[in-house]
Amino acid sequence: MAGQKHQQTARRHDRVAMASWRHLLVLVAVLGSAAAVGARLVELQVLDNEFLREQGEARTARVEPIDANRGVIRDRHGEPLAISTPVKTLWANPGELPSDHPAIPRLAEAAELDAAQLRERLASNSEREFLYLRRKVQPALAREVMELEVPGVYSRREYRRYYPAGEVTSHVIGFTNIDEQGQEGMELSFNHWLAGEKGSKRVLRDNRGRTIRDLGPIREAHPGNDLNLSLDLRLQYLAYRELKAAVEAHGARGGTVVMLDVDSGEILAMANQPALNPNDRGQRDPARVRNRAITDLYEPGSTVKPFTAAAALESGEFTPETVINTSPGYRQMGAYTIRDHHDYGRLSLAEIIVRSSNVGISRVASELSGERLQNLFYSVGFGQSTGIGFPGESVGILPASVNLRPVEVAALSYGYGLSVNALQMAQAYMTLANGGIRYPVTLLKNDEAPKGHRVMSQETARQVRAMLARVVEEGTGTRADQGIYRLAGKTGTVHLVGASGYEADQYKALFAGMGPVDDPQVVTVVTVDAPSRTEYYGGEVAAPIFGRIMGDALRLLNVSPSGGASMADESTGTDGGQG
Repeated sequence: MAGQKHQQTARRHDRVAMASWRHLLVLVAVLGSAAAVGARLVELQVLDNEFLREQGEARTARVEPIDANRGVIRDRHGEPLAISTPVKTLWANPGELPSDHPAIPRLAEAAELDAAQLRERLASNSEREFLYLRRKVQPALAREVMELEVPGVYSRREYRRYYPAGEVTSHVIGFTNIDEQGQEGMELSFNHWLAGEKGSKRVLRDNRGRTIRDLGPIREAHPGNDLNLSLDLRLQYLAYRELKAAVEAHGARGGTVVMLDVDSGEILAMANQPALNPNDRGQRDPARVRNRAITDLYEPGSTVKPFTAAAALESGEFTPETVINTSPGYRQMGAYTIRDHHDYGRLSLAEIIVRSSNVGISRVASELSGERLQNLFYSVGFGQSTGIGFPGESVGILPASVNLRPVEVAALSYGYGLSVNALQMAQAYMTLANGGIRYPVTLLKNDEAPKGHRVMSQETARQVRAMLARVVEEGTGTRADQGIYRLAGKTGTVHLVGASGYEADQYKALFAGMGPVDDPQVVTVVTVDAPSRTEYYGGEVAAPIFGRIMGDALRLLNVSPSGGASMADESTGTDGGQG
């Protein structure tokens, strides 16, 4: 019995000892685990903190660009002509969106894409992490796509250029490409000024690629600078409307209108046909894109005769009353014959301009030196850049006086043998309108009075203006008379040049002038290319356009009516006296 009790007691002691060891082992294990966890925490939070933070951010933090808003282009009164509006760009990570994903048909439908083409693009770019789906779409469309929650599809904010006036100002403003870089017009000329400086920021994304926190900017974005133009949108609409209607009415190939402020050289309107809508990228073909007012050259024909008259007056050898014999209505110079439409007989210098006599003006030029004529033409801006800084400007041709034969001097006097663009012609007429001062032309709004230089006497300019007023009242420009303002100007009709020389049945109708005569405010030049109806003379086609534009423009500018008539005259290389 005693032995059994002893054995039971020994077993109890063994169980107690075993329990104590178990407790001790558990305690050691717990303490060991706590120590290991503590050591790991110290390692993670202290020793490897920087490394692990960088690794974590490398997997969840991203650097995103911050687009900069491009500067606004405005007219002289602050009306916006080009603005950038926020839009959305949809993109995908092909590594997260395989080409066989079942959501692709829904994605393609929402994004307005072709499903088969989308699968092909994803498959061919499977190794990339970035692929554009749709760039610069309306936020509503992007929101519809993102609500599908297709993995690997994301959106980001960008800007899209918008042109409120559309095709009315398209040739002046130009346009940008999809990356907001200027491609034509003022957008190109002042791209560096208008373009903003992009920035960047760090963001935190979840495992689905969604941005959950903005970690702050790395580099701030800086918006572009605004640009204030000299254009008056009211006058631009007016010029565009009248030119478009006339080009359509005469079945013409195209046309141009340029309007300048007489006392500043600021371009108030510059319109061309055909035009393009810069908001529609599908219309950007070369025939529509170019600004014909500065890129297209032409022989100015009779519109240059007032400057031959100015050179004669400046010589001191002529007055407006100086008589020239134009009989018998033609002039033979070697193999060349200069013709008028009629035998006008004896004409004064003023009447030569009014009747647009080629014979008369060529006889005047023959009594001047070629150098004197060439110098006057150059001084008003022919044969040189306008300095406008517009891309694609054509300088034109003004032959050197030392190389001119007598017949070439004669041809130069009535606008053949040289070439100009419409802006150069407007600048030249500005010197007649403002009393003989040539100002630099500009598309930027002037904040202070420009510095010009005198190219002819004030009296010469006044006398020529009086001749041009008679052109409208008595000569070939009577159809420019709109009955309210007394205008002055000159018509011209020249043969267009084709691949094999002058085209016998293709003409450019011209009109250049100013108003009101007593105190000119505005100069306007109108050209119409290849009118195909029965009328094609400058006095028939271009003069009425000029009259309508000038009448409405002067009213918009609150110029007091002076009551009177208008202007014009015309000539070609072989016949004169018809406007």
